[in-house]
Amino acid sequence: MKRDELGDLMAFLAVCEERSFTRAAARLGTSQSSLSHTVKRLEERLDLRLLTRTTRNVSPTLAGEQLAETLRPAFDDIEARLSSLNEMRAKPAGLVRLTTSRHAATEILWPRLNPVLAEHPDVELEINVEQRMVDIVEERFDAGVRLGESVEKDMIAVRIGPDLRMLTVGAPEYFAAHGRPETPHDLTEHNCINLRLPTLGGLYAWEYERDGKPLNVRVEGQLTSNDVDVIVQACLDGRGLCCLPDYHLNSHLQDGRLEAVLKDFSPPFPGYHMYYPSRRQASPAFQLILRALRYRD
Repeated sequence: MKRDELGDLMAFLAVCEERSFTRAAARLGTSQSSLSHTVKRLEERLDLRLLTRTTRNVSPTLAGEQLAETLRPAFDDIEARLSSLNEMRAKPAGLVRLTTSRHAATEILWPRLNPVLAEHPDVELEINVEQRMVDIVEERFDAGVRLGESVEKDMIAVRIGPDLRMLTVGAPEYFAAHGRPETPHDLTEHNCINLRLPTLGGLYAWEYERDGKPLNVRVEGQLTSNDVDVIVQACLDGRGLCCLPDYHLNSHLQDGRLEAVLKDFSPPFPGYHMYYPSRRQASPAFQLILRALRYRD
């Protein structure tokens, strides 16, 4: 195989994965027109149509999908072997790409990784903040950060934060006017602030547990929002009860502006974990990031 043919295959795979010449060109650091010419040259050489182009997107043909499935493991293996060579370097270097939620990014990742970047100037870091669950293999991230119960079973998961709790809270003036729920079933008598989930758009069912048995409650109230800050502010203003992870509420609980109820029905659950594919050979830069983030009681 000629050297330029390998480059053409890499260019085609990037377009196939990104489903866009524009995004693929940005990823490869080239122009859209040059990339289009490269893929067209590959199609002419193979005498096969590999991509279907429309005004809105790009998708592989059957032949293109088969070629992409052949190329992915081959290039992944090349990348892994090149990463293993980095172990011979005197100091870690290279790019580490992470996908995470906003809270984990600002409260856990950045405080711990800021000094790492200062000490290791050859290490590059990309933190991609997403509310949706990301396929880290498909989108070529080195690792993801999510709550432990959300991590897929075929991934290696490393704990990077403490256990968390979902807390049901309200303002003192709300409880003075409406009383306190004694059990989750009592929530049907209360004005509850619903959270609309950012992924599928459904409403979050408030989660409780007693004697090891889960109990999910669908609540109702005047206000629904997909923004946690709006929900917390409405709760502080006495507009109703809300149920959110404790890290959104702790400061308000400490200063007495909010009070928690139903705590006996809200056991802790696994906090943030960093997860990555077991087949991936970790580079020195990735190992450095992992060590910095690993949680220690």
